[in-house]
Amino acid sequence: MLGDDCRLLRTIDLVTKKRLSTHILPGDPPVEIALKRSHRATRFSLRVSRADGRVSLSLPVWAPETEALAFLRAREAWLRGHLAHALAVQSAQIGAWVPICGTPREVVAGQSRATRFRDGRIEVPDGPRAGPRIRALLAALARERLTQAAQLHAAKLGRDIGRITLRDPRSRWGSCTSKGDLMFSWRLIMAPSAVLDYVAAHEVAHLAEMNHSAAFWQVCQHLRPDYEIHRAWLKRHGATLLAWRFDTMQEPPSCK
Repeated sequence: MLGDDCRLLRTIDLVTKKRLSTHILPGDPPVEIALKRSHRATRFSLRVSRADGRVSLSLPVWAPETEALAFLRAREAWLRGHLAHALAVQSAQIGAWVPICGTPREVVAGQSRATRFRDGRIEVPDGPRAGPRIRALLAALARERLTQAAQLHAAKLGRDIGRITLRDPRSRWGSCTSKGDLMFSWRLIMAPSAVLDYVAAHEVAHLAEMNHSAAFWQVCQHLRPDYEIHRAWLKRHGATLLAWRFDTMQEPPSCK
């Protein structure tokens, strides 16, 4: 039986029509878990996001919520242990050191209205929107570097690339469609330059092989002979890129 101190806050997702619940797991500290019903789920699945440490529990649409919470209780020790070792969320604000091409760069208050990367530092106007401004700068730098890298690798294969899109996915660093359109995570600009170049080569290699067969990896090796080193870097350190947050800061209430 679950105690009365377990609070459930239910909402309706008007877009997907799925019923969602937020469960507060009591303890020190309390942990908020998002319960997500899915037509594709066949069992309970507990997940901790690498990006921000948020916890979600997926369950089949037919499963009773009481069983889902019992499943959660049975794995509480595992969950708290996992959260204890999770990466701390980093906030991109003035005074922080945000990596660009693998090198930490100090964020300082700039004297102009523009956000720019100059003299090895990130200059951003002071204010609550420093985070989104830094994100926009990083995305612009990422688009420039990734476009250049993708075009160079495509030229080696004698292929044409389609549209390049930047997004902020949580489970992949890039993708390639059958039409040759490429998608990349803008967060790759925070990784070492060679890692960014590897991801560009990886996705361009899909222009020749739309799979991950031995033939695909041969193309990848042709474009980037040391790809295994940079692939391993992403596996070991990719979560540190996802740990950065670029939120708008709340201003303190004014005294009247």
